[in-house]
Amino acid sequence: MARRAKRRLMNEINVVPYIDVMLVLLIIFMVTAPMINHGQIELPQIGKSLATPAVPLEVIIQADGSLSLRDRAISSTEQSVNQNQLIEAIKQKQAQNAEQPVVIAADKNVRYEEVIKVMDVLQQNQVQKVGLLAQQK
Repeated sequence: MARRAKRRLMNEINVVPYIDVMLVLLIIFMVTAPMINHGQIELPQIGKSLATPAVPLEVIIQADGSLSLRDRAISSTEQSVNQNQLIEAIKQKQAQNAEQPVVIAADKNVRYEEVIKVMDVLQQNQVQKVGLLAQQK
């Protein structure tokens, strides 16, 4: 009886398929690289960075639901207003300075629903740059 040769375990990795894939990817990248549109980065201008940001208008919602408006650029006193007066005052300020932000500050006892109502009224009247004011303890 002829004795068969034992099969040996193959402990080598065949790298030829990996080289084929690498070469195909290299060709794809070489063909597509010249077709890519290079984007332009707009760096900030020196004049823009020197401009100081506008002091925000503060819409204050009191615990009883009444509204006040504070313009810290003019004075730190609050002016009691209703919704129509609030919209007119904010639109007038933003007509003078389009970058004028508006922040809403509410008493901690005010329901969040009241804050959302004020934000909704401002949004319906196309008031830009509205945010919420949070004070640290």
